[in-house]
This record gives sequence, structure tokens and C-alpha cells, in this order.
Amino acid sequence: MITPDAPDRQYSTRLRTALVLTGSGTAGAYHAGVLRALHEAGVKIDLVAGRGVGAISAVFTAVDGGVRLWEDNGLWRSAAATQFYRWRLPLRIAGWTLAAAAAVFAVPIALLAIAVLVGLAGLLLTLVGLAAPAATLRSTFSGWVDALFAPTALPTTIPRLVLFVLVVGVAALAINLGWSTIGAHLRRRARQSVLWRLLGSPLTSSTLLTGSLTELWNLIRGAAPIAAPAAPDLARRYVELLADNLGQPGFRELLLAVHDIDARRDVVFALLGHAHRPRFFGRPGTPDSASRYLEAFDLSGISRDHAFDALAAALALPVATAPHLAAFSPEGPWRGETHRLCDRPAALGRLLREVATAGAEQVVLVSASSPEANAHQLGTGREEIRGRAGEYLASFEAASLRDALEHFDGRFAGLFVIRPAHNPLGPLDFAGVYDERSDRTQALSELVDRGYEDAYRQFIEPIVGAGGERMEVHQGNGGVGKRGKA
Repeated sequence: MITPDAPDRQYSTRLRTALVLTGSGTAGAYHAGVLRALHEAGVKIDLVAGRGVGAISAVFTAVDGGVRLWEDNGLWRSAAATQFYRWRLPLRIAGWTLAAAAAVFAVPIALLAIAVLVGLAGLLLTLVGLAAPAATLRSTFSGWVDALFAPTALPTTIPRLVLFVLVVGVAALAINLGWSTIGAHLRRRARQSVLWRLLGSPLTSSTLLTGSLTELWNLIRGAAPIAAPAAPDLARRYVELLADNLGQPGFRELLLAVHDIDARRDVVFALLGHAHRPRFFGRPGTPDSASRYLEAFDLSGISRDHAFDALAAALALPVATAPHLAAFSPEGPWRGETHRLCDRPAALGRLLREVATAGAEQVVLVSASSPEANAHQLGTGREEIRGRAGEYLASFEAASLRDALEHFDGRFAGLFVIRPAHNPLGPLDFAGVYDERSDRTQALSELVDRGYEDAYRQFIEPIVGAGGERMEVHQGNGGVGKRGKA
């Protein structure tokens, strides 16, 4: 523990170092840029921990696979990144069918509007002395209108087309209702209203999860042309790879934090070295051993099949996406129960506490949340659903980051924070967003580059490279340490 009058502690490669990655959605792109900089600089990392989309970054970094995140055809620079957290397929089909129905229904109105424009054009031609062309224009268009509005044409065709597209939309929702009902009984019974099963959570994280698993398999298989196994088998191979190489260059201990909705508690999945495993998972007979047994799962033991359950749960946003259903091992504390797991945006404090329990002495914390706003920094609020939800999520995470930094002041020899000074992209802005401050649209790939630059400017150059000239380092004196010199 650092005393209030102790001098600023310096970054040291001799201390057990944890890299903590926190955030949701697009924050993964910022993580990728930071990871690239840390990789190039050869920064020593013993333990990597993540929550939210930081779980993806942690899983790749633990097996020295960060390049799959930041390279040109990697996860966060690929064209598929714009489709992460998209609307669920039944809702997309229903939305497009409603739009198609509205477009078909608007055809007669559009024709009437064109008729008005044709009449005005004919009037102008008459006024300039071109009476013959004006008469031809009016007569030709009148013939088209008479043909289109004949009793056997648009008056009967349009209602049929509108009914057809509406039936397609209703059929998509009905299929979703049947599928969700069958799935609920196959995986776990749930009391849900018909409306919820009909519509369900609006977004899905399946595209991001599938892309992550594909990149992990490409990393594991190397150049061998082997078909990807099922997710449980891939999880076992991943855990075996990490466990067998733990302690080798590029391989780090792993810690992931998610929330168990049914148990109403946070749970952590970790693969640690032998020296720190007993303390982290608790010893039988201690006062907190029973509670710890329900919350901490050892990926090197009977919980080895749950590595990707933790990954899928970390990507599940509360309410916005369906929670991940994880069937625990019959030999474990939950005796084969299936629990609903998801991310908890305010769980950064719990993650830092778990990192401390795992023996971390200094922490490098990476967050895509920009600092809190001051007076006269208001911006235009987002009105669309994804933008508004992203605003709320970003605000909650920024407040959680501030609370965690204040709470863990002095708990580590050094707590180094890498975060952007300004980040216009909300957690769900995968296709980019217009930034009022710079008066232009900023893309997701720019966030990768910003993370790379921030890591060098805030941590590598002032701290690792300059022997202690600091960025924000939260110390035990209740304040903020020195800032790095440019």
C-alpha cells in the first residue's frame, strides 16, 4: 500500500502487470489499436482481463493473437465490422416489408404528384408559345394515367401487393415466435409474453461472436486447411493451447467477468498460473469459500468448456440482446443448471478487484470512454434507437470508469489509464458517425488508429520509454499523478 506521502511510483517490468480492457461495442476497435502499440513496444503483460467487448480483446491477446484484431483484413478493419450488433433477422424482414408496403401504397400518390408537375410543365410550354408539345405531353401522360388507374390495373394490383408484403412480414414474425418458443423449451423454460417472443430483443451479437470464433480458429489452425469445429470443441482447443503454453512468450493468463442474471451476481472465468490459482479460487474451509465457489470458475478445470460461454455472455448487452444461456457442468456448484449470462456495463470495479485477487501489482487500463464533459460542451442528442441506446451505454460506462478509478486509488503500485480525449463513436456506431466537433463522419477504422496513437502518446513514450515521466497514474494520495511530458 502506498502511503499518502510516498513519492510517485514508477512503472516497473519487475511487477506483475495486468492489462484490463473494458467497454462495449465499438470499444473493441480502440482496444485493437492499443494492443498493436503494446505489441510493437514489447510491453510486458502477465495477465489480461476483459469485460464487455474487452473479452474479445483479452481472449486474443492471451494467446498472442492480437494481430487478428488490427490487421487490414482483421476483425475490426473488415467490411463485416459494420454489421456487428445488427437488428435481428425477423425484425429486419418485418421492417423491410413494412417499408415495401408503404412504397407500394405510395405509388398512386406519386403518380398524382407527377400529374401536377406535368400540368405545370404543359402550362409553361404554352406560355412560351410551344402549344403543340404541351398538348402532346398532356395527352400522353393522361393516357398513362387512364391506363394505370383502370379498374383492372392499379386499383386491384396495389392492394394485392400490399397484402402480399404484409403477409411476408407477419410470416417472418410468426416463424420467430415458433422458433423462440421451441428454443425456450429446448434450452430452458421461461415465462415470456407472446409479444416478447414475437419481437424479442432488438439486436443480435451473433455476427460479432461468429467473426471472433472464425478468427480464433484461423489463429489456432495456422496454415492447415482444417474445417472449423463446433464452438464447444473450439473452446477446449483454445483452453488447451493457452494452458500448455502459459508462461511462454506472448501467452498470458486470462480473466473474464460477466453477470449471472439468475444468481444476481457477477461471475468470473479465469485461467491462471499455479502460483496464483489457490488464492484466486479460494481454499476450502475459509469464510468466503462457499460464495467464491459460486462465482469463480477455473478454465483449467471442469469449467474448461465455458471459455466461449463467457465470451458470448460478455457480448450480450442488457435488454438490447438476448442473454446467453450457459449450461453449467453437473460436477460444478450449479449442478447442471442453465443460467442466463450477460455483460454488466458497471462491472469494471469488480473486474479490477478480481485482477488484484489474481496478484496484479500494476494495471494498464484501456477504455474507449472519453473524459467527462464540462460546461458548454453539450452536443446534439441522438434520436434513432441505436444512437440513443449507445449514448446511455457510453454514459454509464464513463461514470463506472470514474468510480472505479476513485475506488482503486492506491490499491496498485501503478494504475495507468489509456483512453481517448474525444471519441464520437458510440458503442453501436459500427458504420461510423458524424462528429460535430470535427464536422465530418468518422469511421470505425479511425478508432483503431486513435487507440494506437493514444497508447504511444499516453503510455509507451512517457512511461515505458522515458523511465517514469507519467500520464495519468492514480496513486494512494487521493489525487492524480504527474502527466507525461510531450
